[in-house]
This record gives sequence, C-alpha cells and structure tokens, in this order.
Amino acid sequence: MRIIAKHQVECTDISRMFRPEPTFANKPIEAFRQYDGNDSIHQRVFRTYRLMHTHQTMEFAQGKLNEWCKFDRFSSTIMEALERLNSLVDESDPDSDLPNIVHAFQTAERIRESHPDRDWFHLTGLIHDLGKVMAFYEPQWAVVGDTFVCGAAFAPSIVYYSNTFDENPDLNDPRYNTEYGIYSPKCGLDQVTMSWGHDEYLYRVLRNHGTTLPDEALYMIRFHSFYPWHSGGDYMHLCSERDLQMLPWVREFNEFDLYTKSDSIPDVKALTPYYQSLIDKYIPGNVLW
Repeated sequence: MRIIAKHQVECTDISRMFRPEPTFANKPIEAFRQYDGNDSIHQRVFRTYRLMHTHQTMEFAQGKLNEWCKFDRFSSTIMEALERLNSLVDESDPDSDLPNIVHAFQTAERIRESHPDRDWFHLTGLIHDLGKVMAFYEPQWAVVGDTFVCGAAFAPSIVYYSNTFDENPDLNDPRYNTEYGIYSPKCGLDQVTMSWGHDEYLYRVLRNHGTTLPDEALYMIRFHSFYPWHSGGDYMHLCSERDLQMLPWVREFNEFDLYTKSDSIPDVKALTPYYQSLIDKYIPGNVLW
C-alpha cells in the first residue's frame, strides 16, 4: 500500500505565509509559478516534467550522480561556464523565456541591493544555476526543474504530482513508495538521494574544487530547486536539525531566484569585473566539471 507523506511546515514557519510581497517583483507573487495553461510555454513545461517524473527513479539518480561526479567532462573558469548559459533557455520555467545567464545576473544584482555586505551571497545568486551546463550533454528533464526525494513516496506538493508519475517504476516499488522509504526519521537531507539535476551537480562541483563559500551558500545552491521542501513543507520528517537551521537561508534565496525574473536585461559587460573579483576570492582558477 502506498503511503503519501503529509508532513507540513511546523508552526514556527507559519509566519512565512504572511511575508510582504517582494517590492522587486514585476508582477503579483501569485502570478509566478503558474503551471496551468495551453499556450506553447505551458505545453513545453508539462512535457519536461512528464519526462522527468517518468524517468527520475532511484536507480537513474544514483547512476547520474556516479557518472557526473567523476568531473571529467571539461575544465573551465566559473565565468567561462557562465557564458555557456547565454544560449540556454530553461524548458521547465513558466516565468522566463530568456537565456539563463540573464537570470543569473538578475538574481545576483537584486541580492546585492538587499544584502550589500554579503558578497558571498551576491556570488551565490550569480552561479546558482551553473549546473545547467549539463544540458549540453543531457536532456533537460535530467537537468532543470524542481527536485524531489528519490527512495521515498513522492510528495503531494511536487509540480504535476497527480498526473505525471504513473509510469515511474518507483511509484509501485515497496522499497520506495512509503513515507520514509529507505530512510530513517530525521536522517538529514545529506543522506537522501535527490532527483538528479543542476542543484546537486553544482554543489558537488564546488565541493570538489574546494570553494570557500560558506555553508549557507552551499545549502542555497544544493536545494534551491527543492520546492516541495522549502515551499511545499514536505519531507520535514527527513530533516536534521542542521537542515532546519539552514531552511530560512534557502527560503531567503528563493525570493530572489524566483521574483527577479523579468524582461529587464542587466548590463552584463559592466557587471562582469565585480563578479569576477568574487569568483577570484571564492572559486578561483579552472574548475573541473
């Protein structure tokens, strides 16, 4: 019998439901992340998630983790990798049809305005999607979009939860389709296998390189697409105390990641010297991907 996890955000988190609307959002916050519609963008988004939810199994995620964490694809600086995203449009995103490098600078600059003294936060905004360089080697459903836990029941807050997992083998696998699946209570998110994507990949790349970015930044990078957790309130039963301490940082980052998406194009050339100085400080030299 399949058991659906229904753990929600604890009472201490209720206040976030009443946060003021970000002043930098270019449209009402309820207009973001709208997945219903028949236009070409929504059809593209649904197809991407349908493929993701069909093929992202425990076996697939673990296989990709082992494959990509050999770090043998290419070597480049952070800025060179960022420039690759100039030709990438995220097929899972209903809010933006601009190249991903534009979103990177939009996010970073808004963080810089709000947190002028946290330069590591500015850089985190710039690089958070760099793992999407995988999309030049993999189909986008294996790279982009919201992530979820593999090895336990799919959470009801996952996008398109009700009509896209029916062909995923893990749905009816008794090892994986219960509330805890293969995990134990409060085991910690570092002990679970996430659906494979750009979040986990970039986190692993940075750790392998020896970045000096703080833990808060690494949590933001690793879990910024984990919407069922930081926005849906699911998977709390798997969280350690450390995860819960870091959750406010991930949520803080999410507001800049999501609500800065607009048609306003930053002056990338003018901004590059500042962000290069941060790269030199926290992630210098060539990085193995």
